Amino acid sequence: MSHDDFIEHVKSCVDQSSPELEDHFKAFRERCSYITINQDAGDDSFVVLKKRMESYIEGAETQNRHFYMALPPNIYVAVSEQLRRNCYSEKGDSQIIFEKPFGHDLESSVELHKKLEPNWKESEIFRIDHYLGKEMVKNIMTLRFGNPMFGALWNCNHIDNIQISMTEDIGTEGRGGYFDDVGIIRDVMQNHLMQILALTTMERPGSFSAEDLRQEK
Repeated sequence: MSHDDFIEHVKSCVDQSSPELEDHFKAFRERCSYITINQDAGDDSFVVLKKRMESYIEGAETQNRHFYMALPPNIYVAVSEQLRRNCYSEKGDSQIIFEKPFGHDLESSVELHKKLEPNWKESEIFRIDHYLGKEMVKNIMTLRFGNPMFGALWNCNHIDNIQISMTEDIGTEGRGGYFDDVGIIRDVMQNHLMQILALTTMERPGSFSAEDLRQEK
């Protein structure tokens, strides 16, 4: 995919039905950039990425960088090392974000964490499940803890059983190789569905901070 192809793809996903929206999109589009990195080529591609990022914020006193690793888990460590070595910000915050799965079992998860530890502080590492970004899932806590009626009834005395149904109107599409390696049950059940179950059954957290939510889950 070229940069122009990327912009056309973004345009197809954005509502530009009014002149005002079109103007906003034009300003947004000018801040978008697409480059291809060959992870196997060593540091050269990452140096190109660094220069591209710096060209957008040249002269800025603060330069925060967030690296979203929507990548196959087997190259997490290699790419994170190259990002730390070549693209880490010395003038602001750098954060690295990993999509699940973070390992395929406890042992591999601990091993992955140990390999990241020399380059990234725990406060710089985010492990996320994109399913938690769905509107329905985000509203579970509001429904439970912001509604006095449900707050009084949402317990084992009034709920007989919990059923969680997940349906999609698409097939595996281009994800067949990923599912063959990771396993569809491990990918969906221990991540998406367990997260929903935790949000549905956990006690009220002390606050809605990330730390308190994780502890209560």
